[in-house]
Amino acid sequence: MPLMTWADEMTVGVKVLDDDHKTMIRLLSDLHEVVSSGRARSALENGIEAMLRCTKAHFAREEMLFNQTAYPGAAEHKAEHEQLARRALNLQSRLESGQSRELSLQTMEILKSWLADHIQGSDQKYGPYMKAKGIQ
Repeated sequence: MPLMTWADEMTVGVKVLDDDHKTMIRLLSDLHEVVSSGRARSALENGIEAMLRCTKAHFAREEMLFNQTAYPGAAEHKAEHEQLARRALNLQSRLESGQSRELSLQTMEILKSWLADHIQGSDQKYGPYMKAKGIQ
């Protein structure tokens, strides 16, 4: 069973961003599966790298749209992005230093909670604003 699944209430109404969210949820669930099954370290490294690439691209897309539309909540939202990026890079550096055992299921739950809270909280705030600015 996946760690997290997409739900319609997560929709922000901007297709490219909703698609990013769906991909991030899938990648997090895939990473959870790797951790749960105890697969090889290379699979874990690949999963974290894929999650980081996707997350960075998504954050850049959101922030570009914030700049394009002069979204008033951009600074606060970007600070949340930076918080998750720091957490993800910390996980990656711990793995690279041989601490893969510490990359636990509890860490996956923390990332899941952050992602769900971010999509259903902060991201929901910009949806109506973006729509009003013609972004769909």
